[in-house]
Amino acid sequence: MGDPQPLREVVAADRLLLTPEEAGEVLRVGRTTVYALMKSGELRPVHIGRSCRISQAELDRYVRRLEASSSRPQPSPDAA
Repeated sequence: MGDPQPLREVVAADRLLLTPEEAGEVLRVGRTTVYALMKSGELRPVHIGRSCRISQAELDRYVRRLEASSSRPQPSPDAA
């Protein structure tokens, strides 16, 4: 069996809404990158008062969109 996940990762995986820091851990990017993705509109946060959270569903949507765009054939530069 593989290494057990730290408790913090298991708990974060079961949450409906994640902080930007937790979302960064899930995506394996930094907190600043998560804020930049939110600012650009690539990740849509949920605002609760002054706090912002990111849903698991939103992270799944973002990753699926990345996978779809990377699987499309890219036009060759010589095709112009």
